[in-house]
Amino acid sequence: MTRRDLPVFPLTLDPVRPGVPRDTPEASVSLSPVGPAQGPKIALITLGCDKNTVDSEKILATLVANGARVSSEIEGSDVVLVNTCGFIQSAKEQSLETILQASELRESGSVKALVVVGCMVERYKLELKKEIPEVDLFLGLTEMASLIPELRSRGILEMNLKDIPIMERPLRILESETPHTSFLKISEGCDHTCAFCAIPSFRGLHRSAPLKDLVLEAQGLSRIGVREVNIISQDTTWYGRDLKRTNPDAPLLPELLSALVQDTDIPWLRLFYMYPSGITQDMVELIGSENSILPYLDMPIQHGSDRILKLMRRPENQEVIRERVRWLRDLVPDLTLRTTVIVGFPGETEDDFQQMMDFLEEISFERVGVFTYSLEDGTAAAEMPDRVPESLMADRLEQVMDLQRDISAKRNANLVGSKMEVLVDEVLEDSPYFQGEGTFGMARTKGQATDVDGVTHLYSQGSLKPGEFVTVEIQESEDYDLIGKVEA
Repeated sequence: MTRRDLPVFPLTLDPVRPGVPRDTPEASVSLSPVGPAQGPKIALITLGCDKNTVDSEKILATLVANGARVSSEIEGSDVVLVNTCGFIQSAKEQSLETILQASELRESGSVKALVVVGCMVERYKLELKKEIPEVDLFLGLTEMASLIPELRSRGILEMNLKDIPIMERPLRILESETPHTSFLKISEGCDHTCAFCAIPSFRGLHRSAPLKDLVLEAQGLSRIGVREVNIISQDTTWYGRDLKRTNPDAPLLPELLSALVQDTDIPWLRLFYMYPSGITQDMVELIGSENSILPYLDMPIQHGSDRILKLMRRPENQEVIRERVRWLRDLVPDLTLRTTVIVGFPGETEDDFQQMMDFLEEISFERVGVFTYSLEDGTAAAEMPDRVPESLMADRLEQVMDLQRDISAKRNANLVGSKMEVLVDEVLEDSPYFQGEGTFGMARTKGQATDVDGVTHLYSQGSLKPGEFVTVEIQESEDYDLIGKVEA
């Protein structure tokens, strides 16, 4: 067996774009060097979901506080640090390929040390150490507290660095081409036992971050110019339930959201990973009543057949999902609902798939991301019979895409002629959508989340600035994108 044959990669297909589920493999964007001019240069490569990105941003801040100069630029670096993803096969393949490429730099002497951390290490540390011995240090999620001591013991960081005052230490160093948009991870791990998911096996059970710490972190993000905060976790509705076990007065999600609204000046708060079963009426009422909590909800349902949902060990069924959608659409004006589904789960029949298609058409989600089923070691679904052939999974995936494309196109067409507030992400030199002199850009409405949804193409007779809010009149629409002119 060679190291390229590590026994950890079951078969799946790449997720679909647009409408990509957030837990998909993504390399981080370019990060300019940050930190003391004379410190060792450490290049950090982030792979995986937005929750991994938050972890990396905290690692970067810790490295800078301990004398390192950090960036995502490998050339000229002393150390390469790879934060891996272990979620699905395509993510693990990307992580492994990145490690192997970095190990070639280590062997050639282009970098002095290679450090690999994160989810994939937590799952497969022994196999990785055996197959890729040129890596200097592997640290799983439960070992990250030892990163700085390990780097010091190897002479990479100074042993007796003069302490930086706590108030001057950054909480996070953002990895983003749009630094006005960021993420707030409110908890770690997951208490659910979904049959297809291995996350609890390496991320652990659900642990909520203290409300006070989250508010301070959000305030820190606001101070550095963040205008949109995406609230994330494995199940955001579960926030605080673990704390309630020992403290009956511990806050739940509505209290956290209220604190973020009252104690920060962030204009846009966007909710992701809201399990339908955990959505309560008081949550819905709060979302509908607070302007800074966007009328946008990511609510993964994973399937639309009650039989498959039961096999998946999901905590809801069609009726629960219908009820939560009804609450939301009754109480949240101009709501955008996003969901995620899996096709090809073991035992999925044509009837099950058709039930899901009918359900998606009935609910008419504004956004849908779709995965093909990925077999994951150690999960209940890995032992289930009646596997769906790859070709059939691909065909069903295309059918979901076609259905959602039609739904999205019709909803976008209904927006033509309306005026909407958008957040400018990027200023462009030109645009295929507009002719003549002016300023061009890309932005997002309240109903367009970063990376996973469509965008709004802008034309302005005045200037545009990333991170600013402008009002735009929608003039045209496409299947996923909008096209509009900024009001003078």
